[in-house]
Amino acid sequence: MINYSHILWDWNGTLLNDLARCMTTINTLLKKRGLPTLDSVEDYHRVFGFPVKECYRRVGFDFEKEPFEILAAEYIDFYHSDLSGTALFPDAIETLAAFQWDGMHQIVLSASELGNLLTQMRPFDVDAFFDEILGIQDIFAAGKIDLGKAYVQRAKPEKAVLIGDTVHDKEVADALGIDCVLVARGHQSKEALRACGAVVVDCLGDLKCI
Repeated sequence: MINYSHILWDWNGTLLNDLARCMTTINTLLKKRGLPTLDSVEDYHRVFGFPVKECYRRVGFDFEKEPFEILAAEYIDFYHSDLSGTALFPDAIETLAAFQWDGMHQIVLSASELGNLLTQMRPFDVDAFFDEILGIQDIFAAGKIDLGKAYVQRAKPEKAVLIGDTVHDKEVADALGIDCVLVARGHQSKEALRACGAVVVDCLGDLKCI
């Protein structure tokens, strides 16, 4: 990792452990509509992905009965109504501090709307670790390739790596022409991450071995 000048961090599922909160939120929306819920992490992993609209379709929502935009707004409202159960992964601060000490530029690159992203980050007082915090302009989580491209074109990093927890993070890294490492404890299974051809680790502490 010391060969990299810039680290682009995903937030949800990579630094922030919010898997349980996301499952609770999606199940709340499903129960309200009389739809089958996701009863295990494996169930959640099977349907999650980007763009999130397709994830909603796979989980059973009918957009002819209710537009995706309404469901997405309800999801965001419920998710943010109680963030007390979300926390940074135990090795997050140590890892961020180590990379900062090594002089690396660290950036958050998220498919969350920027205001919501800042709300999620605020309780953890981690802003000082990051040169920039980048989020998208809407709540629909279609992806972050364009956001990443704009950053790379502007910052022109010497050698960058994206660290995330989903197949979409590998897609973003490929689109930006940078390396990618995926952490297999977030929103998609280890099997799915390995299948996309990324370097896969079990925790942030494993990054020191790369």
